[in-house]
Amino acid sequence: MKNIIFSGFRHGHIFALYDKAQNSPKLHIAGACEEDSATREALKSNSAISITDEQFDRMLESTPCDIVAIGDYYAKRGSIAIKALQADKHVIADKPLCTSLKELNTIAELVEKKKLKLGCMFDLRTIPNFVGARELIRSGMLGKITQIQFSGQHPLNRKVRPSWYFEPAKHGGTINDIGSHAVDIIPWLTGLEFKHTHAARTWQAFDSQCDCFNDAAQVMLEMNNGCGILGDVSYAAPDSIDFSMPTYWRFNIWGTGGMIEFNCSDKQIKFYQQGRSIVSLLAPPQAVGMDYLESFISEIEGETPDLNTQTVLNATRRTLEIQALADSQN
Repeated sequence: MKNIIFSGFRHGHIFALYDKAQNSPKLHIAGACEEDSATREALKSNSAISITDEQFDRMLESTPCDIVAIGDYYAKRGSIAIKALQADKHVIADKPLCTSLKELNTIAELVEKKKLKLGCMFDLRTIPNFVGARELIRSGMLGKITQIQFSGQHPLNRKVRPSWYFEPAKHGGTINDIGSHAVDIIPWLTGLEFKHTHAARTWQAFDSQCDCFNDAAQVMLEMNNGCGILGDVSYAAPDSIDFSMPTYWRFNIWGTGGMIEFNCSDKQIKFYQQGRSIVSLLAPPQAVGMDYLESFISEIEGETPDLNTQTVLNATRRTLEIQALADSQN
């Protein structure tokens, strides 16, 4: 059994990882740190979380552990990951892992030098529709993949969104925030690799209360077979609709054999197949494979899952490069 400690609970995603760790027969939660006093106070009402430390450095030094899990605000995550790796600990983080290429370079160097493993909460890989779409694409039924359109539009929900989103130098950009999921999932779905970023843009379309936060983001990418990609990862969904918009992780993927459409919430994949006059409604598979935590643990144990240290590094690097291009336009 591996000991895992948690650093930072300033985004709601980390609670899902904490819950998975509690229920994993291969992990023991040895400590949990929250350095922000207001967040610590708020966590007192959450009986599932037991905060043991108020300083990460002290917890890292005094608590025997094998793994550090990171859920602090985005711009703080890279420094925590670097400290953990320097202390010879494996690292698993909510996405994004970090907000600068300089931090990522240091992380990559430490992972290689110390032979440590890196995990990230890329959870789209276990959504049944996504698994079914991957099986269809990899079977060759869609032919050569030619075009992809995707949207990962979120509600902003400003009233409950962490306040640090709207504080300078803490968020790191909407593409790095949301788009990392798409950058991870597209190669996994298609077997293709990213070749070039043709365009990337972020701007303020909806939220006029904070000049440092761009809530709209779009990208234009190219894969190594020439496939063109258009994507929108804006905070464009009405708060009243929340996450039930069809544009919450919707993909349209074209190939020489037809087109498929799927998203997070539908219970089927639409397949517009070349040679058929009606749409085929395909049920997703029941088995979805290992989730991000199971993949991370399996890699520590010596296996090579689809989601591994190198794929996390690749997705993080590409996303940061796209974000940097968008930032250069502002």
